[in-house]
Amino acid sequence: MFLPFFIALASLTGLSVTLWLAGAAVRYRDVGFALPFIGQIWLYLTPVIYPASLVPERFRWLLSLNPMTAVVGGCRWSLLGGELPHTGVLAVSASCTVVLVITGLFVFRRAERTIVDMI
Repeated sequence: MFLPFFIALASLTGLSVTLWLAGAAVRYRDVGFALPFIGQIWLYLTPVIYPASLVPERFRWLLSLNPMTAVVGGCRWSLLGGELPHTGVLAVSASCTVVLVITGLFVFRRAERTIVDMI
């Protein structure tokens, strides 16, 4: 029942990253070459192949700043059962996503004026 919420959160996170990197990818051509490496690092920073419980308690707040942490934990909970991510992790991840989307819109809007000239 809650899976669409987590899918929407993942879509908004993807939109925010795309908005942030679109203008930079046009201006700096090397961004396209760096994206696979950024994606791999982001995979290891997100508890996909390991549970979030393996991270020491004092570093979990850093893990909750990653918006995909709540998405992965929520999808696991929705599909496989188990433990729901803490409401604090959900709130921080959703807040980070909203902040990234809003600032990404401003960054893209600012870069939009010069994108056509650079292509």
